[in-house]
Amino acid sequence: MTLRSGRLTFLIIAITTFGTQGLPYAQTASKQVYVYIDSVMAADTNEGTDPRLGGMDKKLRGLFGFSTYSLIGHNEGQTDCGKMIAFTLPGGKILHVQPRAIDADMIAMEIVLFDGTRPMMTTDLKLKNNGTLIVGGPRYETGMMIISIGASTGGTPPPMQAQATPAEANTH
Repeated sequence: MTLRSGRLTFLIIAITTFGTQGLPYAQTASKQVYVYIDSVMAADTNEGTDPRLGGMDKKLRGLFGFSTYSLIGHNEGQTDCGKMIAFTLPGGKILHVQPRAIDADMIAMEIVLFDGTRPMMTTDLKLKNNGTLIVGGPRYETGMMIISIGASTGGTPPPMQAQATPAEANTH
């Protein structure tokens, strides 16, 4: 995994659930992919964790070590495999997600995070169906913005109480 962003550091962690049913073959453009985005502000202000984050509390604390986690944005949408969907995030960030293929229970996708019109991060990855990718960074206000990206072919958000697994990612 390589990162391109100068002083900006990103941490990418894939979280996935086990026991999801796989698809028997690769699928392309006609398959719908549901994408769920949560933007979380992490800071050291000792205010605890926003109850709307549910089961993500322990995972976030274990990964990032901040004392406060607040949900500052939630987006969701669906797109056909092969078509890009864009999300506006807090702080002027824009996230493009393009599912490229579905193979067994994996969703291949490209993710590009922009600061306005300037690309900050590009990642090609395979995410388990109903899995979640957590991107830590960039700096935001008094802390860090954490972006949780979930994808599903079944139309329901991935569960928050998931277990971490390695991601197949190629970050530019």
